[in-house]
Amino acid sequence: MNIANWLQAAGQRWPERPALFEGHRQIADYRTFANRARGLALQLVHEHGVRPGERVALLMKNCCEYLELMYAVWWIGAVAVPINCKLHRSEAGWIADNAEAKLIFTDDGQVFAPGELAEGCCEQAGRGRVVADVGAALATPYTCTADHLAWLFYTSGTTGRSKGVMLSHGNLTAMSLCYPVDVDPVNADDAVVYAAPMSHGAGLYNFIHVRCGARHVVPASRGFKAQEVFDLAARLGDVSLFAAPTMVKRMVEQARVLGYAGDGIKTIVYGGAPMYLADLQDAVDTFGARLVQIYGQGESPMTISALPREVIAGRQRADWARVAASVGLAHSCVDVQVLDGDRRPLPLGQPGQIAVRGPTVMHGYWRNEAASRETLVDGWLLTGDIGFLDEQGYLTLTDRCKDVIISGGSNVYPREVEEVLALHPQVFEVCVVGEADEQWGESVVAFVVARDADLLDERALTAWFIERMASFKKPKKYVFLAELPKNSYGKVLKTELRHWLKEAASAAVL
Repeated sequence: MNIANWLQAAGQRWPERPALFEGHRQIADYRTFANRARGLALQLVHEHGVRPGERVALLMKNCCEYLELMYAVWWIGAVAVPINCKLHRSEAGWIADNAEAKLIFTDDGQVFAPGELAEGCCEQAGRGRVVADVGAALATPYTCTADHLAWLFYTSGTTGRSKGVMLSHGNLTAMSLCYPVDVDPVNADDAVVYAAPMSHGAGLYNFIHVRCGARHVVPASRGFKAQEVFDLAARLGDVSLFAAPTMVKRMVEQARVLGYAGDGIKTIVYGGAPMYLADLQDAVDTFGARLVQIYGQGESPMTISALPREVIAGRQRADWARVAASVGLAHSCVDVQVLDGDRRPLPLGQPGQIAVRGPTVMHGYWRNEAASRETLVDGWLLTGDIGFLDEQGYLTLTDRCKDVIISGGSNVYPREVEEVLALHPQVFEVCVVGEADEQWGESVVAFVVARDADLLDERALTAWFIERMASFKKPKKYVFLAELPKNSYGKVLKTELRHWLKEAASAAVL
């Protein structure tokens, strides 16, 4: 099963149905979308000699050509390597080299200087490509098995070099079919807006929308602007998008300024980082029953668990705060367990490492057998996340394994500390990490972005905290920042915060 068969089928079944939009302007129906992908596939074969299984990288900002190029790659049985366009060219070059990409498409074909790419890889312009009549050649996509590699998904690399997650056509099919069952039904009137990078989560949601003949919309800005999303929703209607929690937070703040209540938005799927309960309450109060949460990793893309909109919006439930703080129920195609240090299943309610297995789980890391063996054990993906399951099957995350703070022999989960501090009306953002402490082993440090720096200090936060949580978990130190360091997907870079603490400690000794 080649995932490009879905585009071919859409072009045949609904040739005149609207497909691709730049802003609110339609630029292709499904017949044109499929023909352009097939024409580009011919160019890949005849002009560049790309063969099945070879890798083609994309280093471009969001655009409709992005989709056309990816489907062209799959049409001939090659492998797409989408790269975050915000990376430095040296980082992007490293990924292209690691993937042994034969081509790398950039917006204008002029990102890399001569000699910057590995031998055998050449750069091509990806935007503005015009495909002439393609005749009968390559009428159908290359015949693949479910295990045929489709997408090399490079992890965000917040703790070091990113790894190439090997996702097959079978992985992508299983992931996509879970979406209408567990996340949100899709129909032809829907419009998926690519406001987050298409190289990662947002791009992965293209498949089910192609399969259902829905509209694909790239904002004119080619990125995220809350006002632009609202305008597109008003003009196009039935808009859905994937958004990191930081994006949702910005949308809420902008909506409140404008008096906007979500008209035209069908669904906001959020994930990729923690959504604190205080922020979720604000989002529900602003947009109503339009939010759905997903929890996944590149290694099981977008498909470990999901929290439905009716649960998120069901504020009348007596257990709403507990359930809304979870990441929902296991996706329909996977099994989820919580394991102890010896990889044995734990009883309900006890935190341990989350493990998942099913047809969405990756085939391993690209040419990294050691990391693959460490992460894939007896058919289970060890996520590196800590959490617990309750009697209803809801999964709650507490933290990453590496982020747990052991202070005085007791485990402190940064997420629970952050949740309490985030409730303070003057806290805009917060991130908690551990710092080496001679007496306690580690101490708790909170990095805080205040809404108004004149109205918030360490004393006020400490008083707030000890009224709501055990004193041994309170931060020993507060560091006030103008903003938290994040990668392009909205994840806070805790490694940078830990590095800052180490440098500050070293400077204090000198």
